[in-house]
Amino acid sequence: MRYMIIVKATIESEAETTPISADADLLTEMAYYHEQLTKAGALLDGSGLRPSSQGWRIRYEGNTRCVIDGPFAETNELIAGYTLIQVKSREEAMEWTRRFPNPAGHGKPAEIEVRRLYEFADFAPSPVIERMRNIL
Repeated sequence: MRYMIIVKATIESEAETTPISADADLLTEMAYYHEQLTKAGALLDGSGLRPSSQGWRIRYEGNTRCVIDGPFAETNELIAGYTLIQVKSREEAMEWTRRFPNPAGHGKPAEIEVRRLYEFADFAPSPVIERMRNIL
């Protein structure tokens, strides 16, 4: 089972323009946590995201697409980073996420969200599912 640990953005993470200003203690905690995931064979990927001011969205309306440049105002709905893990159960995923360091730093308000990814086995067999399995 694959789970994505989604780090929610904050006003501070949206204001960052360079990782140089990152808290050294927090980076050390994150490195340790991700090393432990690696040792357990659970880490698939993980990274921080640049602020939404450096991104864009595509809005679909009917057959048209519209590009909307960032920044985006609703900070509490933005993603600042993620860690992708593969574990044997929901309980194991919960165990790992309880250990996730506070992404905003000690004592600061922060939130992470955890979502399970769909697997090919979740879909009824079909030619298009096989095609996607071969692509990915």
